[in-house]
Amino acid sequence: MLSVIIPAYNEEEIIPKTVSVIDGILVGADIEHELLFINDGSKDRTWERISEAAASNTRVRGVSFSRNFGKESAIFAGLSEAKGDCCVVIDCDLQHPPEKIVEMYRLWEQGYDIVEGVKASRGKESGLHKFAAESFYNIMSNSMGFDMSRASDFKLLDRKAVNVLLNMNEKNAFFRALSSWIGFKSTQVEYDVREREVGTSKWSTRSLIKYALTNITSFTSAPMQIVTILGIIVFIVGLATSIEAIVRFFQGTAQAGFTTVIILQCFTGSFIMIGLGIIGFYISKIYDEVKGRPKYIIDKTV
Repeated sequence: MLSVIIPAYNEEEIIPKTVSVIDGILVGADIEHELLFINDGSKDRTWERISEAAASNTRVRGVSFSRNFGKESAIFAGLSEAKGDCCVVIDCDLQHPPEKIVEMYRLWEQGYDIVEGVKASRGKESGLHKFAAESFYNIMSNSMGFDMSRASDFKLLDRKAVNVLLNMNEKNAFFRALSSWIGFKSTQVEYDVREREVGTSKWSTRSLIKYALTNITSFTSAPMQIVTILGIIVFIVGLATSIEAIVRFFQGTAQAGFTTVIILQCFTGSFIMIGLGIIGFYISKIYDEVKGRPKYIIDKTV
């Protein structure tokens, strides 16, 4: 059986169509399946719509969080609750083309453990958002050692891959990266990102920045190296300035140098504060992990 995991946050308008479209495609392809919606603490009538769908369709199940825990937690809750031999994660807004699920499933039947959905295009987005996304994926690709420039959460995983992910105890787990990092026999399916049919994106600039920072720090220590780089820069500038001061002293042309001292102090102080900020962010993540709180809390199921 195939489990289709669908995280949902304030998606009341699209739930009925999502059920109709995905269920219709899989029934038409004669694939035994379940649709597992994860209500991530929605503030609208998303849970009511999921409950209505479950009441009218025995293939629909729902899990509701006690509050908003984020998409990553919703995905891992879906993997934990799924009953299928393989699982597909897909966005509720249908920007991931549901018909690609059939192609992924057929590849799984051929023996692939992970079928990655990779973006042929990113759809319409601003230049700033595109630059930020490329910067984020470049950092992740360089730290992981494989290309994540077209990665997405839209993918199929065999049960053994799901079990490996569920056995990881990280609180701040980055599904998109971890599902590639674990290995196994993998292949790819290309797709074009579609426009939302109803509603608006629930990702604000602030939430996207927080998402990026959390996932970068949870998966790589690369930002910690910035502290070392800044230290080297300060050392080189300080060394050059010191040599200049010594030369001028012996030449008898030494200046009072008040401006130079102020500039060096500002640079040094700034770099130290940036370094402490980066270290502090990592310490906060360590603190979150040590506390051992659950990734999510389930309020009810249907």
